[in-house]
Amino acid sequence: MTKLGFQLYSARNFPPLSDVLKKLSAAGYAHVEGFGGIYGSLDDAGLKALRADLDANNLTMPTGHFGIDMLEGEPEKVLNIASTLGIKAIYCPHLMPDQRPSDAAGWLAFGKCLQEAAKPFRDAGLAFGWHNHDFEFVKLEDGSTPQEQIFAGGPELEWEADIAWIIRGKADPIEWIERYASRITAVHVKDIASPGENTDEDGWADVGHGTVDWKGLVDVLNKTAVKYYVVEHDNPSDIDRLITRSITSFNAY
Repeated sequence: MTKLGFQLYSARNFPPLSDVLKKLSAAGYAHVEGFGGIYGSLDDAGLKALRADLDANNLTMPTGHFGIDMLEGEPEKVLNIASTLGIKAIYCPHLMPDQRPSDAAGWLAFGKCLQEAAKPFRDAGLAFGWHNHDFEFVKLEDGSTPQEQIFAGGPELEWEADIAWIIRGKADPIEWIERYASRITAVHVKDIASPGENTDEDGWADVGHGTVDWKGLVDVLNKTAVKYYVVEHDNPSDIDRLITRSITSFNAY
């Protein structure tokens, strides 16, 4: 059975984190994925306390999200965080609207920036990649997509494929999975509610309780280079429900 992880961003509105870690461990999750809001402002003592909390709950943090500004401007800080928490794979998670290029050349250049930013982390033995949202699949004027251009500019970039965002970007996830199978080293497992449902949760759903064919997707994804499956929900209203229902559904696939 595939060991399932949990993106801690999903629990940001349900403190304290120590209680969330206990719930994840009790539900059977094996690992968690960190993000800047969890560790970005911690000093060494805080990082060590977080690591101790993970260890106490038999959880690891093999993957972590770090913003492009920190990756480029504070690589030593990122490396220290990764070393202390045991992070093995770093994914740049997002680009704010005002930072996004408007054409293919701009996205190609951004891919090259990511390729360059990855160097100190690859040199330290860490994996490095990009995590998508929906905007990367909107066609550019030349007919290409930002996602294609990012990968063209960053030929060594790995990919944390957020399948539900691919779908929200009106793209075919199977086509993208098969095209970039060798790059996919992590997958965000999240679900989309039926139209008009879960409006208080931005239209997302617990895994297995929405419209995404996760059973079929897992069959395809297991043929890729994926190492980590990570449950995520961008705006859950009930963290206990999300934690328990998602892992129950996923374990049935």
